Amino acid sequence: MAEFLLVHGSCHGAWCWKRVIPFLESNGHKVQAIDLPGHGNDQTPVQKVTLDAYAEAIAQACGQNTQLVGHSMGGYAIAAAARLVPEKIAKLIYLCAYVPREGLSLAQMRMQAPRQPLLPAIRMRADGISFTVDAEMAKDLFYHDCSVEDARDAVSRLCPQATAPTNVPFVSTPQQTALPRHYIRCRDDRTIPPEFQIKMTDGWDKNSIQDMSCGHSPFFADPEGLAKRLDQVATG
Repeated sequence: MAEFLLVHGSCHGAWCWKRVIPFLESNGHKVQAIDLPGHGNDQTPVQKVTLDAYAEAIAQACGQNTQLVGHSMGGYAIAAAARLVPEKIAKLIYLCAYVPREGLSLAQMRMQAPRQPLLPAIRMRADGISFTVDAEMAKDLFYHDCSVEDARDAVSRLCPQATAPTNVPFVSTPQQTALPRHYIRCRDDRTIPPEFQIKMTDGWDKNSIQDMSCGHSPFFADPEGLAKRLDQVATG
């Protein structure tokens, strides 16, 4: 049995893992999904949402030998948490996620991609403190291969995303970089270009990379398949 901690991406919350959790639990795993500060049911004001706050929330939720999963933006969040409590983390698992590059913020890392499919859908608040994703465009970007029901529910739950966590240059630690890492790439992703996911995992051990044929939300498009891959990572 493994212990999983599931961390969502931009504008999402713990709710996005609801279809994956039962499959993991049926395989005997212990599973927890959390709302990062300012997301889901967490009431942290957007002005107080930072990458450090994300990291602290994740660190507090980690048990021992945690399989730490980060989706999309959550890649930076789990890596930041790994700087705080590397001793609690068994593996870092990036799910179609941004892998931090030394000295680059998430916003800068995103701009390294060859295409920017998300950019036209971003609606920045006037003061620049947060952004939302255009509801009419969100379904095609995030949920094009998900059920109508799941897509409709997900779009209704999307929340503002604070910009502060995306503007902090990432600085690694030896303990964090020494942790085993795995990546699950999504070949039909319309948010993070699949070719960029390949580039981010260039040079990784091939045994630490898996592929799925779905889009940016495998937790809805293929929850059983995602749970199977997570189980494989955890059990080696």
